[in-house]
Amino acid sequence: MDRVSSFDEPLKKLLGGATAKVMAEHLGLHTVGDLLHHYPRRYEERGRLTALADLPLDEHVTVVAQVADARILMFNNGRGKRLEVTLTDGSGRLQLVFFGHGVHKPHKELLPGRQAMFAGKVSVFNRKMQLAHPTYQLLDVSDADEATEAVDAFAGRLLPIYPACKQLDSWRIAKAVDAVLPSAQDAVDPLPAALREGRGFTPLPEALLKVHRPQTKADIEDARARLKWDEAFVLQVALARRRYADTQLPAVARRPVEGGLLDAFDAKLPFTLTEGQQKVSGEIFDDLATEHPMHRLLQGEVGSGKTMVALRAMLTVVDAGGQAAMLAPTEVLAQQHHRSITEMMGELAEGGMLGGSDHGTKVVLLTGSMGMAARRQALLDLVTGEAGIVIGTHALIEDKVQFHDLGLVVVDEQHRFGVEQRDALRSKGKQPPHLLVMTATPIPRTVAMTVFGDLETSVLDQLPAGRSPIASHVVPAQDKPHFLARAWERVREEVENGHQAYVVCPRIGDEAEEDGKGAKKAGAKKAAADEDPEKRPPLAVLEVADGLRKGALAGLSVEVLHGRMHPDEKDDVMRRFAAGDVDVLVATTVIEVGVNVPNATAMVIMDADRFGVSQLHQLRGRVGRGSAPGLCLLVSEAHEASPARARLSAVAATLDGFELSRIDLEQRREGDVLGQAQSGVRSSLRMLTVIDDEEVIAAAREEAVAIVAADPELEHLPELRTVLAALLDKEREEYLDKG
Repeated sequence: MDRVSSFDEPLKKLLGGATAKVMAEHLGLHTVGDLLHHYPRRYEERGRLTALADLPLDEHVTVVAQVADARILMFNNGRGKRLEVTLTDGSGRLQLVFFGHGVHKPHKELLPGRQAMFAGKVSVFNRKMQLAHPTYQLLDVSDADEATEAVDAFAGRLLPIYPACKQLDSWRIAKAVDAVLPSAQDAVDPLPAALREGRGFTPLPEALLKVHRPQTKADIEDARARLKWDEAFVLQVALARRRYADTQLPAVARRPVEGGLLDAFDAKLPFTLTEGQQKVSGEIFDDLATEHPMHRLLQGEVGSGKTMVALRAMLTVVDAGGQAAMLAPTEVLAQQHHRSITEMMGELAEGGMLGGSDHGTKVVLLTGSMGMAARRQALLDLVTGEAGIVIGTHALIEDKVQFHDLGLVVVDEQHRFGVEQRDALRSKGKQPPHLLVMTATPIPRTVAMTVFGDLETSVLDQLPAGRSPIASHVVPAQDKPHFLARAWERVREEVENGHQAYVVCPRIGDEAEEDGKGAKKAGAKKAAADEDPEKRPPLAVLEVADGLRKGALAGLSVEVLHGRMHPDEKDDVMRRFAAGDVDVLVATTVIEVGVNVPNATAMVIMDADRFGVSQLHQLRGRVGRGSAPGLCLLVSEAHEASPARARLSAVAATLDGFELSRIDLEQRREGDVLGQAQSGVRSSLRMLTVIDDEEVIAAAREEAVAIVAADPELEHLPELRTVLAALLDKEREEYLDKG
C-alpha cells in the first residue's frame, strides 16, 4: 500500500459497516486519515478520579469515577422502577439514573466501590447534574477475559478521552483507533526537512502514535506541539498562496482626485474626523491606488464611524471614474444606509439632477421589493454609469444587474452573506474590484481569518465625540419576576423624559395560526412551558407588543417592526420612529445593524439567552447614540448556573466588542476556517485554537510567506503539495478563493 492510499482507505474496510457509518454520519470521519486526526480531547490517569464539579451542561461527556451508592426506587404504585447511582470523585458528586428494563444489568454491576468509565449527556433534574441511561465500561472487572481486554484497551497510565457522540462512546473510538494506528507510519509529512529539524519537531508518524497512545505527559506535549504547528503551517501556506495569487491579479488603481467629489464632501462635513478614521482612510486610499485588488477588513466598535470611512472610499473610487456598491444584509439596513448617505452628501448625491452639485453623482437604492419603474431606472443608472454609488441587498447580485465600471464592493456585516453572494457581486467588475468588508463584532470565522492574516485589517477603536455610555444589566425574569416589572417602569421613565425605547424579541409570532394547527399547537407549547420554562417557544413580537399595549406600557405609542411586513410599511414605521412619533418599537433583529435613532435610549431584549454574543452587542449598539446615556436590559429565564446566563453576564460586563468577539470565539470555537460550517463540528482545526495559539500562528505565517515567496507552486516541496491538495478539496479551495 502506498503512503497516500493508506490514509485514504475507507474506514468501512477496516472497522465494519455499522461503526464506519456512525463515524461518518455523526463525527464526519470517513477515512483512516480522518480517524488518525481525530485527536483525544483530554486524558485520564488510571487510578485518578475525574473532577465532576465542572461538567458542561447539555454536552456528551466521558468520565472516570467511583460508585458511592446505588438504590432502586419504585414509582407509579410499584409498576415502575428506577435505579439511582451516585458517583464521587472526593470533591463532587454526579447522579446516574436508569429506568425500566435498563435497571437490571447496572444494578448488578455498579456496586459501591466499583470504578468505571461512564458516557452520556449531562442534564439537570431537581437542580442536580445527572446522566440518564449512560453507557459504561467497568475498569475493575473480575471476569478473566474481560479483565484482559480492559488491560489491553487501557494499558498504561493515560486513557485517551475522545470527542464522542451518543451513538459511539469514547472507548469504542479508542478501539477503532487501535485498528488503524499502524497506518500512522504512512503519514505524509508536510514540513520541509530543514524547517522540521530547525525547530526540533517530532517526526509526524511518531507524533500521531504519541497523541493517541502516550506513555507520559511529555509525549502528549511533544505530539500536540508538532500537530498544532502542522495545522497552522499548512493553513498559512494555503492563505499565503491566495495572497500571492491576489497580488498577480490586475485591478484598476483608483487614486484620489484633487478638487473632486471627496474634497467637496470633506469641506461640508460639520465635524472633524477622528484620528482613527483619518488613519484607516489613509490605509484604504493606499490600497485603492495599487493595481491589484484591495482585500481589507474594517473592524470597528458599534458606532465608531465605519460607514463614514466606507463612504469616503466610495467617493474616491467615483472620483477616479469608477462605481461603488454597498451590500447590506436587510432591506431595513439598505434603506437606512441609503437615507443616511444621501443626507450626509446632500446636493453631492444629486448628480445630474436640478439643484445638484457639479461634482455630484447619483446614489441609487436597489432592493427586491422596489416597484418596476424605480427598479428599471436604477438598473439604467448603473449600466450607463450615471449612478456612482449603489446601495442594495442581495438584489444587487442578480444577473440583470450590470455596472458601467464597478471599482469597489463594500460588504456591511459580512457574516450575514454567503461567500458565493459576495463573489457574485465581485465578478461584475470588468477587472476584479477592490473589496472592503465591514464588521462591528467579528464572529468566529472572521476573527479566525483575521488572526490567520488572510485579510489586511484596519481597526476603528475610537468612538466619535458625542457618543454616550450604555449601562447593561441582566434581568432574571424566572428567579425575580419583580425585576421585569421594574424594567418596564424604566422604559416608561425614559419615554416620560422625552426619549424612546426598543423591545427586541427572537420571533415574529402567528406561526401557529398560519400553519392551520393553532389551538392544538398553542396547547402543546403551553404544556411544554408549564413543565419546563426553558422548553417554551421564544417570545414573539406580536404577542409581546399586544401585552405591553394592554399592560405595562398602556397609554404609550407602541409599534412593531419585523421581516414579514411590506417594505413600505417597514419604512413608514422606521421613519415615524426616527421622527419621534413612536414611543416604543417592538422588533425582531431587523434593527440589529445600522439603524440610527439618537433619541432612543433604552432597549429591552426578551429571551436574551437565545441570541449570540455578537447579536446582543450589535442590538445594544442601537441605543446611546445621542447625548443621553443608554440602557440595555437583557431579560432571561435561563437557569442561573447555565452557560447561557454566563454569556449574558459577559455581555453586560463589557462594551468592548473585540473582547466580546474573543468570548464568542472561546464558546463557539472557530468553526470551519476553510469550509462553510461555523458550528465547529466539521472544523478543519482539530488541535489548534485561535485564541490560545496566536504565537504559533504568527510564527507559522512567517515561515509560510517565505516558502511561498521562494516557490509559489511548491515545485520543490511535493509532500507539502500533497497535504495541501488533501486539505483543500475543490469545494474548499473555491471557498477560500472567493473569501
